[in-house]
Amino acid sequence: MENPLFDKWRKRHGPARGVSVMGPAAVDEEGVAELLAECELLRTHASAAGIELDDTAASLEALDQLPPQWRDDPDNLSWLGNDAGLYLGTVIVRGVPGAVWQVWPNGHPVVRLASGREVDVVAAGHAWAVGGTPELAQVHAEAAEGH
Repeated sequence: MENPLFDKWRKRHGPARGVSVMGPAAVDEEGVAELLAECELLRTHASAAGIELDDTAASLEALDQLPPQWRDDPDNLSWLGNDAGLYLGTVIVRGVPGAVWQVWPNGHPVVRLASGREVDVVAAGHAWAVGGTPELAQVHAEAAEGH
């Protein structure tokens, strides 16, 4: 998608690399979790490849096996990285006991494990989209071990 304003910005700054959640001081945790779970672009890519994203570790393993055709499109790469990270976080929050979404004061969402450790799932999603590592299933496994 061509947009002169965005193209000029991208030339100076590179592709967008994050997601931010901003809102009032009283956060609707369930609403935030639902919003972060949408991951529309990732769900579209997965569906086209015959993968159902059912919020399980098995779906992360299936995503790890996808051929990285999105790397040819820098516009989609950043969005897909965000979605992959948010989907990873969703799977961890829904499947690892005590894991919850935590939003840093700057609006950056991370997953806080019961142990207190924070997992920057958005950064992991971007790394996966760009280079394939770390594998999403591996990040999930490490979170499940260290909860």
